Amino acid sequence: MSKTLKEIAAFVSGELLGDGAVSVSGINGIQEAIKGELAFIINSKDEALIDSTKASCVIVPKDVKGPFNKPLIKVENPSVAFSKIIEYINPDSIPHPKGIHETSVISKSAVLGKNVSVGPYVVIADKVSIGDDTVIYPFSYIGKNSKIGNGCIIYPHVIIRESISIGSRVIIHPSSTIGGDGFGYDTQRDGTHFKIPQLGTVVIEDDVEIGSCVAIDRARFNKTVIGRGSKIDNLCQIAHNVIIGPYCLIAAQAGIAGSSTLGRNVVFGGQVGVTDHVKLGDFVMAGGQTGITKSFLKPKTVLFGHPARPIDKARDMVACMGLLPKLFKRVGALEAKLKEYEKK
Repeated sequence: MSKTLKEIAAFVSGELLGDGAVSVSGINGIQEAIKGELAFIINSKDEALIDSTKASCVIVPKDVKGPFNKPLIKVENPSVAFSKIIEYINPDSIPHPKGIHETSVISKSAVLGKNVSVGPYVVIADKVSIGDDTVIYPFSYIGKNSKIGNGCIIYPHVIIRESISIGSRVIIHPSSTIGGDGFGYDTQRDGTHFKIPQLGTVVIEDDVEIGSCVAIDRARFNKTVIGRGSKIDNLCQIAHNVIIGPYCLIAAQAGIAGSSTLGRNVVFGGQVGVTDHVKLGDFVMAGGQTGITKSFLKPKTVLFGHPARPIDKARDMVACMGLLPKLFKRVGALEAKLKEYEKK
């Protein structure tokens, strides 16, 4: 779809420098773009690329000065603006299924909103409610009494178990499971394990995105919660009764044990592990492979290491560990001298 630069600038509330009548119909990286395409740079350090690109226009941060040999659109955040423009110029860039496929199995008691799309071999159980404009890809399963809001995208092989609540504009990537049983067993005297019933649910609030092969367990009682706007990467495990606050970022292979609570805007690097019943304050950050074994309630604490420590203490520990080989040799030399002294 072709758009003029004037239309694009208005769409992202940007400042247009140059001919607003120029049209673009494509989007590309700044070094790959050709005439008729739009490109962007993230910061002013890359402004040398503006004159060399063949793009018809470049989205730039507001501190870029110029002059340059092509039109620019200045915005607060070029990356965010560029992402919005992709959907604006090419709304069908991701070809979602359309309509209800004949091989899907939909209960007569299920309620589907307007413009819902259901792909091949989807199963929608009794008393499910699905909001307007939601898309469900092939081979997914929506369990009894579950509710899905408006404008959601459920990719292939997603399992949403019974009585799960999902808000609007939620994206769930392939092969994730929402509402599987929490991991709970009572060990008997004879060594066998008695399964504890998991009677709760999962609540996923608006604007959440869940990566591929993520497991979010239902609560034993009450609910497991993924807060509004939070983003969970691939291969993460969220255990029963975990509460994740709004706008958290959880990177790949992180695991959060049962009944732990994360405040708002918590950020985890890859492979972070959290033990059960831990509480983390707002804006806490944990570096990759950090092992969190106790609560850190102070906002904006940065954690690293195993067990987790505030970053300044963790750096001191790492530095000390690097000195251990030298210290070992020095202690050995001192012990040898001490033995010689004792012989005298």
